[in-house]
Amino acid sequence: MLTSAQRDFLDLLMARQALKFGDFTLKSGRKSPYFVNTGCFNRGSDIAKLGMAYADAIRRAFGDGVEVVFGPAYKGIPLALGAAQAYEQLVGHEVGWAYDRKEAKDHGDGGAFVGAPLTAGRQVVVVDDVITAGTAVRETMAKLAPLKLAVRGVVVAVDRQEKGTGAMTAVQELSQEFGVPVVATITITEAADHLVAEKRLTAVDRERIRAHLLGG
Repeated sequence: MLTSAQRDFLDLLMARQALKFGDFTLKSGRKSPYFVNTGCFNRGSDIAKLGMAYADAIRRAFGDGVEVVFGPAYKGIPLALGAAQAYEQLVGHEVGWAYDRKEAKDHGDGGAFVGAPLTAGRQVVVVDDVITAGTAVRETMAKLAPLKLAVRGVVVAVDRQEKGTGAMTAVQELSQEFGVPVVATITITEAADHLVAEKRLTAVDRERIRAHLLGG
């Protein structure tokens, strides 16, 4: 059963047409019966629901002790802000947020990172939109590694549950590679099941999704 934050987020996905069902050709050239585009969240009111969905997922996966939410530039910046704000409300203690610069700044405040201090041992969760090949997450983890942070894991908006290079999904591959959980606010299977139960998606469309996932 979905949490209230997951249900609200799924409603937002559908209202903004950030989640679509049909026939799509992905950037990789692969065919898919569904498509996720978090770029559709472009209204101020979207940030509160988006942030709460991430905060709910962070708390369910990592508890109340996360100190900093980190979002890779550029898409991850508003996600980190919204998630940190909502998570702080949930756990009742101060939560920082931070992001990286595309290029290190050598004047002014300088440095490769902006926001909350990223000192050794701080409990950090990385947030991103969706994972396809995992390139952005790998780049982020490489940047954070020298800082000796306690990176608890990664949270993405929707787990598309697409197969990676082998038998595992791309999300499972990343989790294994970095030795930390990679979780989603909602998976495509959870979304489809809920929408079918509410008669907003046909059982035929759900079966197409299942067949797609099984077929890799």
